[in-house]
Amino acid sequence: MTLYEELEWRGLIKDSTSPEIKRLLDEEKVTFYIGTDPTGDSLHVGHLSSFLICKRLSDHGHHPIVLVGGATGLIGDPRPSKEREIISYEKVNNNVKKLTAQFEKIFDNIEFVNNYEWSKDVDFITFLRDYGKYFNVNYMINKDIVKRRLDEGITYTEFSYQIMQAMDFCVLYEQKNCTMQVAGQDQWGNITAGVDLIRKKLGKEAYAFTMPLVTKKDGTKFGKSEGKAIWLDKEQTSPYEFYQFFINSEDEKVIDYLKHFTFLSREEIEALEASHKEHPELREAHKTLAYEVTKFVHGVEEADNAKKMSEEIFAGDSTNMPEVESTLSRGANILDLLVDVAIAPSKSEARRLVEQGGISVDGEKVTDVKTAIEGSPVVVQKGKKVFKKVNLK
Repeated sequence: MTLYEELEWRGLIKDSTSPEIKRLLDEEKVTFYIGTDPTGDSLHVGHLSSFLICKRLSDHGHHPIVLVGGATGLIGDPRPSKEREIISYEKVNNNVKKLTAQFEKIFDNIEFVNNYEWSKDVDFITFLRDYGKYFNVNYMINKDIVKRRLDEGITYTEFSYQIMQAMDFCVLYEQKNCTMQVAGQDQWGNITAGVDLIRKKLGKEAYAFTMPLVTKKDGTKFGKSEGKAIWLDKEQTSPYEFYQFFINSEDEKVIDYLKHFTFLSREEIEALEASHKEHPELREAHKTLAYEVTKFVHGVEEADNAKKMSEEIFAGDSTNMPEVESTLSRGANILDLLVDVAIAPSKSEARRLVEQGGISVDGEKVTDVKTAIEGSPVVVQKGKKVFKKVNLK
């Protein structure tokens, strides 16, 4: 199976600008880029599904560039409903540093660039003369994301975003011989604008393809649990919570997620698919998905710990963890629960532990003294060594 065939089998190619992309991926060594704007200080699993393309192509000899948009992040790409809130320079710079460090920890052999470096010195007249003149307004208006905003209005700032992203592709083409861009399907309008700019301004041919957005079975975006984003930063989403998010994947989608999020071979995934159909109660596909993704993001040790904790909680193995029955019902306040199961001797001590970050529930740190514990069973942890599996009524 060629690289292109594998990408198709995994469901990772939505649209492409040219049939030539198949030959380039299978027979050439190309430099390509994929970008993200630093609107937050951590990536989430929605980002992960896209950026895994860096490793997939790198493993076949292609050269990935990750662009962290220090310039475009100051502007914000158009949203379907309303304009994004403008972020301060300080916050964007801080986010750039944190995202770059996170990328470097997870991915190997990747070059990083920040589009602020070549955008900061482009004055307004140069922007209009060297880039704006290549864009037809009718062409820009017909881009899907812009068209959807015309009735309620779109600012010139948002409208200019696609020119800035196209400029990025053009600069990378000239400076680094980057001939291909990869993005999520929602970026189709922006990446084709870059391909067109390179053709018009440089007289060269560039290429691009998009990947489908990963969704749940109802078509909504994948990547949140109980309304909260699942972050790659373990301080924001613990490795255990991260593991649990994937192990709780919908039965109908788990094989798709194995294709999107893991590097297991086709043979391995098809074997899991057969097992999933024949013995769904064993949840082998779910367990493998959760372990493989947690291992890739957080390392073997964290994946092993998350797997062990999950098995102890849900398989009823209390050998290494005390199990207690709470007198309280689900929805109990965290302070009441800590006292009830003798993790804290008093509510004042329980309050101190929570406020100082010494308590975690199911691997997630609890710092709000008003937190209600809805699940059961839950693993309540004090510090690094005290664990109790708690059953609430």
